[in-house]
Amino acid sequence: NFSHGLAQLEILCKQLYETTDTAVRHQAEKALVEFTNSPDCLSKCQLLLERGSSSYSQLLAATCLSKLVSRTSNPLPLEQRIDIRNYVLNYLATRPKLAAFVTQALIQLYARITKLGWFDCQKDDYVFRNVIADVTRFLQDSVEHCIIGVTILSQLTNEINQADTTHPLTKHRKIASSFRDSSLFDIFTLSCNLLKQASGKNLNLNDESQHGLLMQLLKLSYNCLNYDFIGTSTDESSDDLCTVQIPTSWRSAFLDSSTLQLFFNLYHSIPPSLSPLVLSCLVQIASVRRSLFNNAERAKFLSHLVDGVKRILANPQCLPDPNNYHEFCRLLARLKSNYQLGELVKVENYPEVIRLIANFTVTSLQVGVPGVTLLFPTSVYLFTKMFNQTDFMEMFPTHKLTELCVHVCRLHRDGLEDPLDDAGLVQQQLDQLSTIGRCEYEKTCALLVQLFDQAAQTYQELLQSTNSSAADITVQEGRLTWLVYIIGAVIGGRVSFASTDEQDAMDGELVCRVLQLMNLTDSRLAQAGNERLELAMLSFFEQFRKIYIGDQVQKSSKLYRRLSEVLGLNDETMVLSVFIGKIITNLKYWGHCIIINLVHVLNVTLIRRRSLTSCVCLCQSEHFSFLGVNNQSNLSDMRCRTTFYTALGRLLMVDLGEDEDQFEQFMLPLTAAFEAVAQMLSTNTFNEQEAKRTLVGLVRDLRGIAFAFNAKTSFMMLFDWIYPAYMPILQRAIELWYHDPACTTPVLKLMAELVHNRSQRLQFDVSSPNGILLFRETSKMITTYGNRILTLGEVPKDQVYGVKLKGVSVCFAMLKAVLSGNYVNFGVFRLYGDDALDNALQTFIKLLLSIPHSDLLDYPKLSQSFYSLLEVLTQDHMNFIASLEPHVVMYILSSISEGLTALDTMVCTGCCSSLDHIVTYLFKQLSRSTKKRPTPMATDDRFLHIMQQHPEMIQQMLSTVLNIIIFEDCRNQWSMSRPLLGLILLNEKYFADLRNSIVNSQPPEKQQAMHLCFENLMEGIERNLLTKNRDRFTQNLSVFRREVNDSMKNSTYGVNSNDMMS
Repeated sequence: NFSHGLAQLEILCKQLYETTDTAVRHQAEKALVEFTNSPDCLSKCQLLLERGSSSYSQLLAATCLSKLVSRTSNPLPLEQRIDIRNYVLNYLATRPKLAAFVTQALIQLYARITKLGWFDCQKDDYVFRNVIADVTRFLQDSVEHCIIGVTILSQLTNEINQADTTHPLTKHRKIASSFRDSSLFDIFTLSCNLLKQASGKNLNLNDESQHGLLMQLLKLSYNCLNYDFIGTSTDESSDDLCTVQIPTSWRSAFLDSSTLQLFFNLYHSIPPSLSPLVLSCLVQIASVRRSLFNNAERAKFLSHLVDGVKRILANPQCLPDPNNYHEFCRLLARLKSNYQLGELVKVENYPEVIRLIANFTVTSLQVGVPGVTLLFPTSVYLFTKMFNQTDFMEMFPTHKLTELCVHVCRLHRDGLEDPLDDAGLVQQQLDQLSTIGRCEYEKTCALLVQLFDQAAQTYQELLQSTNSSAADITVQEGRLTWLVYIIGAVIGGRVSFASTDEQDAMDGELVCRVLQLMNLTDSRLAQAGNERLELAMLSFFEQFRKIYIGDQVQKSSKLYRRLSEVLGLNDETMVLSVFIGKIITNLKYWGHCIIINLVHVLNVTLIRRRSLTSCVCLCQSEHFSFLGVNNQSNLSDMRCRTTFYTALGRLLMVDLGEDEDQFEQFMLPLTAAFEAVAQMLSTNTFNEQEAKRTLVGLVRDLRGIAFAFNAKTSFMMLFDWIYPAYMPILQRAIELWYHDPACTTPVLKLMAELVHNRSQRLQFDVSSPNGILLFRETSKMITTYGNRILTLGEVPKDQVYGVKLKGVSVCFAMLKAVLSGNYVNFGVFRLYGDDALDNALQTFIKLLLSIPHSDLLDYPKLSQSFYSLLEVLTQDHMNFIASLEPHVVMYILSSISEGLTALDTMVCTGCCSSLDHIVTYLFKQLSRSTKKRPTPMATDDRFLHIMQQHPEMIQQMLSTVLNIIIFEDCRNQWSMSRPLLGLILLNEKYFADLRNSIVNSQPPEKQQAMHLCFENLMEGIERNLLTKNRDRFTQNLSVFRREVNDSMKNSTYGVNSNDMMS
C-alpha cells in the first residue's frame, strides 16, 4: 500500500514542478498540502528520502521536514530533532551527488534545526552546537563532500544571521550573539585556512567541482564578515557609512597581514567570475571598526590595504567586468569613509594611488562597454569623496576633466546606454560636477566654451542640411543637453566669497551661449523639439536664478555686462522676462514634465507687475493644449493644471492686496467655465463627457489657486466667489458621478483644500455664520459621497484603491481638516438640533467599517489620513467615540494596536497620540467613579463597560509599547512615553507581572540590575496624568531605555517577546 502511495506522491511532485497545465498543478498542490499537514508526515518524509526515485520527491520531503521543525505550536521533541539532524548529515555524506536543489534544501533543513535548537540541552550538553565537528568528516573526503561541508557552514552562518517573522526578534538576537561568541570566529578561521590551502595548490578552476568549492569558500568568508555582530540591521542604502563591528576577540586575524594579503592574492589568481566575491570580502575588511586597532596598528593595516588597491589598479584586466567595477568602487568608497584624509596622506604610496585612480576612472569611461558607462556617477562620486580641491588640482589636472566631459558628450553613440534616461542619476552627476567644475575654473570654462561651440555649430549645420537624418540631429541634441546641464551645474557651484569678477565674466560667456541655443530651439518648436533639452534649459534657469537673481547679487556683476554686450540684457529684470517668455513658449508646445518643472522657476521668482499681467493673460489663453481644451484628452492628463495654477496664484498674490477688481478680472475665465457647467447640468440632456472634462479642469484650476492663496484677504475673496454661488454644482457632480474617480477625486480634493485652514486663512468675522455653513457643505459632500460609494458593493482587489479607497482617503483628510480648523464651534450643532456633525461622523464610521484592517496599513495615503483624523476625534470628540457600539470601538482599538508597529513614523506617532487621549479619558472616568461624583452619562458607562469586558486589548497595547521601547529602534520615544504612563496606571497588576517576567528572563547575575531599572522608571511618579507627572515619567523612561539596552548588550540572554505579547 505504501509503495502505491509513494508512487502517487512522486507523480504529484512531477505534476507540481513540471506540468504546464494550471488545473493539474493546482490539484497537485492541493494534494501535497494535505500531505504536509497529515499526522504521519514525518515518517513518510523519511521513507520518501530512502525510497523516492525522483529528485522532486526528495525536495518535497526536505521541505516538509523544514516546515515541521520550524512550527511554533506543537514543536517536535528534542530527541526527534536530534535524530533528524543526524539522519540529514548521514544522508548527505552517503549521497554527495544529489541534485543541487535537493542538497540545498537538506542543508537548509540542517541549518534551521541547528538554529532553533541552539539553546537545547541534553545531559548538560548543547547538542546542536558542535557544527564544526559535524562537518569535519565532509572536509576530509572528496571535493564533492568538501563542497557540502563548506556549504553547510555558509548556510548556517547566513541562517543564524537572518531574523524570521515566525519567531521573536529577541530570541533571534540571543541565538545570533551566542553563535558569534562561540563558533563564528572558528568558522572564519577555518574558511581562511582552507582558502590558503586552495591558493597554495594548482587548482584546476576549469573543473566544475573545484570551481564550485572555491566559490563556496569565498561565500563562507563573506557571510562571516557580513555578519550582524551587534544587531544593527544595516541599511544598505547608506553604503558608504557602513562599519563592520568586528569583535575584539578577532583582532589577531586582522593584525596579521596575511589575512588581508590572502584575499588580494586570490583576486589576482582566480578567474573574473569569482573575483567579485573576493572584492566583496575586501569591502567588508576595509570597513572594520577603527577602534579595533590602536594608531600604529591602524596605520600599518591601512598601508597594506592601500598597497593592495594599488596592485589592483596596476593590473586592471578584471575591472571592465561590471560586477568587479562596482565592487571595486565600493572598496574605494569604504576606504575613504572609514579612514581620515590625514591618515591616507601619510601612506607611502598615496600620490601614486591617487594618480592611478584618476587614470582608472577616465579609462573605464572610455571603454564603452554597455553597463560600465552607466557607472559614471560612481566614478565622479568617488572623486568628490576621495579628494579635497588641493588634491584634485594637483593629481587630476584639467586635461583629465576634459576627457571626462568629452566622454560624457560621446555617450550618445549607437549601442550605449543613455544616462539621461535616469533623472536621479543625472542629478547626482550634476551635484558632483558642480564641485569638480569650479577647480581651475578658467580652464574648465574654456573647455566648456570650446565643446559648446563645436556642438552648436554641428547642430546648426545638421538643421540646415537637407541630407541630415533625424537620428543624427537627436544625437547632437543629446550632446547639447549634457552641456547645458553641466553649464547649469558649474554656475550653480559658484561660491560668492571665492569667486572673482573674471569668473563672473566667464559665467556670462556660458550663459550667452545657452540663451542663444534657446532662441534656436524655440524657432523649431512648431516643427520639432527635444523634451530632454528643454528640461535641461529649465534646470539651467533654476541654477542661474539661485546664483544671479536676488537682492544679494551685485547689480554691477560682469556677467550682466557680458549679457548686455551680446544679447542686450542689462539686468535681472530683463533676464527674468526672457525666462518668462521661454516658459510661456514651453506651455504652448509641451506637456506634463516641462509644466511640472516650470513651477520651480515661477513659484520662487517675484517679477514686476507688467510681466505678471502679461503672464496671467497669456496663460489663460486658448493656446495651451495641457489645459484640456482638446476634447480628446483624458481627464487624468489635466493633473498639471493644479501645479500650473498654483504658480499663477502665487504670481497674482505679489501685487493683489485687497484689489477685488483685479481678482475678478483674473477669475473671469473660471467664472465662465462654472456658468457653462451649471448650464449643462440644468438640462436633462447634455454631453456628459464634455461636462466632466470642463468640471475636472475647473476644479483642478481652483485647487491650485486655493493652495496658493494662503493669506486671509486673498482666500476670503476666493471663498466669497465660490460660496454659495457654485457650491451646489460641486455637490451635484458628486451625486451624478460618484462611481467615476477621475471626476470625483478632483472635486473632493478641492473641497479638502477649501476647508484647510492653512496659515490661519479661514478667519471669519464674529457675526459671520460662514464657518458653520462651510462645515454643512463639507458634511453634505462627505455624506453624499460616502453613502453612494458604499452602494458599489465588492470591488476587485486591483481596483479597490482607485475606485474606492482613494476617495475615502480624501474624505478622511477633508473631515480632519475641518474638525481641526478652529473656525467652527461644533457644540452648537447638537444644541440647535443640526445633524450635520452627526451625519459626517456616522458616515466616517460606515466607511471605516467597510475597509479591512489590512488595507488601512497597506495604502500609505489612506493610513496617514485615517490615523490623523482619529487623532483629532480622540482629542476633541471623545464623547462620540465613547458612544459607539462595542464592535466599532474594538475595530478602532485594533487599528490603533496595529498602527503602533507601523513602519511609517507619522502613523505610529498618530496612534500613540490617539491612544493617549483614549487612556486619559478612561483614567478620568474611572477617577470620577471612585470619587462618587454625580452619575456619569450612559455613554461613559458603556465605554467603561466595554473596556472592562475586554481588558486584553489595553494590555496588549501596553505590551506592544513596552516591547518597542525596550527592544526596537524606537524613533519616536517621546510619543510612545505619553500613553505608556496611562496604560501602566490602568493595568498596574498586569504591568507588575510583565516586569517580573522580564526580570526573571535575565541571567541571575543581571536580575537585580533589571529590577532596579524598573524601580527607577516609576521613581517619583504619582498616580495621576498631570503634565508635570507625565514629563517626569518621560525623563525616567529615557534613562530606563538606555540602562536596559546597556544591560541587554552585555547579556547573551534575551526576553521572549511572545511572552510579553501574550
